[in-house]
Order: sequence, then structure tokens, then C-alpha cells
Amino acid sequence: MAYFAHNTAVIDEGCQIGKDTKVWHFSHIMPNCIIGENCNIGQNVVISPDVKLGNNVKVQNNVSIYTGVLCEDDVFLGPSMVFTNVVNPRSAIIRKGQYTRTVVKRGASIGANATIVCGHDIGAFAFIGAGAVVTKNVPAYALLVGNPARQVGWMSEYGHRLEFNNDGIAVCPESNEKFHLKDGVVTKIS
Repeated sequence: MAYFAHNTAVIDEGCQIGKDTKVWHFSHIMPNCIIGENCNIGQNVVISPDVKLGNNVKVQNNVSIYTGVLCEDDVFLGPSMVFTNVVNPRSAIIRKGQYTRTVVKRGASIGANATIVCGHDIGAFAFIGAGAVVTKNVPAYALLVGNPARQVGWMSEYGHRLEFNNDGIAVCPESNEKFHLKDGVVTKIS
């Protein structure tokens, strides 16, 4: 086995788990999940059937990832955050065939106790603050906070708030990478 699973973890048949991934205490990986290499699945995590996680995804304790979610490489899911997968759930109504897809793009971070309402994609390197409730699509590099979540700025790939000058240019203080803001879209300048 090329991955580690704590002896209290439950991994159902049909899962693919990449090399050097770790699955910790009391977590449940349900059938047909695909989990990439070098992921960390914290304790008490539930990953529902058919979920796909890319490489180097970090899932903190008590996270629920429901069917319909796709996380690309380098995604961070903070403690106790949750995804939904049905817009109008009712206990007495079976809606298994109506799961709504949510994509979390490469490098995005979702803070502790945040909720991502299904059908709303999170852009690359976006940063969702702790406790935020996301009810709309999130652009790449956007910083969102609150309930409902609202955009309050932009973040670098290293997780620093970007301050744009009059020409729409910002520099990450850690990486020195440059970013350009034009018409509400941030792009990295190569």
C-alpha cells in the first residue's frame, strides 16, 4: 500500500488513493473516490462516493465533502468546513440523482467552518475566510468573507492580500510575483 490509513479509518472498495497520502482517525472514504498523491485527510472526515481530490489536497478535521465535489491540486479545506450537494434538501424526498457539481480550482483555500452552497465554483487561488457562506461563484484570486460571503479583496498565490496601484499592478510581498487587475479579473504577470 503506497498510502497510510489509520486503523480506525474506513476506506470502501473501489477507491483510488495516491502515493504518500495519509488518512487519519475515524475518517470514511466512500466508494469510487479518487484521491491524489500527497494528500492529508484529517480525522473525522467524510468523503462521499465519487468525490475527486487532486494532488496535495489538505483536508482538516471534521470536513464533509459530498458527491459532486471536485477539488483540483493544492486545495486547502479548513477545519469543519462543509460542502452541500442538493439545493433544496428534504428528509422525505430522495434527490440522489439531483446532486449539483462544485469545483474548487487549483490552490484555493477555504477557511474553518465555511460553507460552500452547491453549484458555486471556487476560482484558482481564491481565499474563503473562516465562517463564510458562499452562495455564488468565486473568481480566481478573490478574497471572500461573511454570511453571505462578499468579496473584500484579492489574494496572491502565497496567501497574501494584494494591494493594486493605479496601474492595476500588485506584488506579492513573499514571492515577489506580480499580478494585474483589469475589469474585475486578476491575472499573474509572467
